[in-house]
Amino acid sequence: MAVINRIAAFEADATAWRRRLHEMPELDFDLYETAAFVAERLREIGVDEMHEGIARTGIVALIRGRAPGPVVGLRADMDALPIAEAVDRPWKSRNPGVMHACGHDGHTTILLTAARYLAETRNFAGTVALIFQPSEELSGGARVMVEEGIMERFGVSRVFGLHNSPGVELGRIETRPGAIMAAADQFDITLTGRGGHAAHPHDCVDPVAAALSLGQALLAIPARRVDPIRSGVLSLTVIHAGDATNVVPATARLAGTVRTLDAAERELIADAVASATSAIGAAFGVEAKLDYEFGYPVTRNDPDEAAFAARVAREVVGAANVDADRRPEMGSEDFSYMLEARPGAYVFVGAGPGAGLHHPAYDYNDAVTPIAASFLARLVETALPIEG
Repeated sequence: MAVINRIAAFEADATAWRRRLHEMPELDFDLYETAAFVAERLREIGVDEMHEGIARTGIVALIRGRAPGPVVGLRADMDALPIAEAVDRPWKSRNPGVMHACGHDGHTTILLTAARYLAETRNFAGTVALIFQPSEELSGGARVMVEEGIMERFGVSRVFGLHNSPGVELGRIETRPGAIMAAADQFDITLTGRGGHAAHPHDCVDPVAAALSLGQALLAIPARRVDPIRSGVLSLTVIHAGDATNVVPATARLAGTVRTLDAAERELIADAVASATSAIGAAFGVEAKLDYEFGYPVTRNDPDEAAFAARVAREVVGAANVDADRRPEMGSEDFSYMLEARPGAYVFVGAGPGAGLHHPAYDYNDAVTPIAASFLARLVETALPIEG
C-alpha cells in the first residue's frame, strides 16, 4: 500500500483529532463545537482562505497550488447520529444519546489530514476546495450548501467524496460509474374512518381493514410494478391503529420508505403508492391522506470521474485492492446533490472487521485515515498536475 510517507507521519495527530471529534458528537446543522474544532485545525494547517457559517455550520477552505488552475472539491460530512453509544471507550461520546455511529468523525479527520499534506507540499496547479458539511444524516446539508452557491462561489469544477466501509478489507477502495447509492423517499398515510364498539362493526367505518389491504398492496408494488431487472425497495416500517381490544379505532397509520436507483422507477412507485392509497381508501369508505416526501436523489457518479478515481486508487492501494464496478446499494447519501451540481465520484474505503454503520457498538478504524488521506492527496495531484 503506497501510503504517502509524510501523511503516515501525521497518523498520531490524526488519531488524536478523530478521537476528540468522537467525544463531541453533534446533530444536524447544530455542529458548533465540531465546526470550531475543524476551523482551529485549518488555521494551524495554514489554508489560504476559510469561509465559515455556510449552511449554518459548514466550512469551505481553499488551498492554492503552485500555479493557477481549476478547482477540485473534496467533501467530508461532520454530523453524528441520535444513537446511544454501547461501548465504553476512552474516547466515548460525552453527549448522551448522540454518537458518531457512521464514521463522520473519521471522514472529517481524513480531509483534515489530506489538507495538512496539501497545504505543506502544494504540489499541484489549481485550488483545492475543502468542503466540511453538516447534516448528512438528517436534513441534507449538501443540498443546502449547493443551494447557498458553493460550487459557483468557489469555482468548483469537479467534486469527490468518500465513506468508510466496515466489513470490507482494510484499504480496499470501491466505486462504480453511474448509480452507486439509491434515492430515499418516505411516505406517511393516515386512514380515517368512524370508530366505535368492536361488538358493532356495522356501525363503524373500520380503518384497520383498509390498512391491512393497503399494506399488502403497497408491498406488492416493487414486485409487480417495477421491471425485475431494475431495483426498487418499498419497506412498510410503521403500522399503528388503536390501543384497546374492544374498540374499533377511528384512524390507522402506515408509513415507510422507498428506495430506487432510477428516476423512472422512483416516479412509478410514487404514483403507484398514491393510486393504491386512493383506490383502497375509496373501496373501504375511509378518508385516505397520503404525505409522500421525495428525499435524497440517486447518488450518481460521472463515468469518467469514477474511472479517474479508480485509476488513482490503483496507484495508492494497488490494482488488486480496487473494485471499479462495485454493486450499487440501496442506502442513500446527500452527496448526491453535489454530484447533481458538478461531475465527480463517490468511493468507499474498506475499514476492516467491526460493527456496522449506525450500530451502537460501531467505532471508526483509525487505520483508514492515512490510506484515505493519501488517496485524496493523490487525487488532487493527479487532477491538477504541474506542467513541465
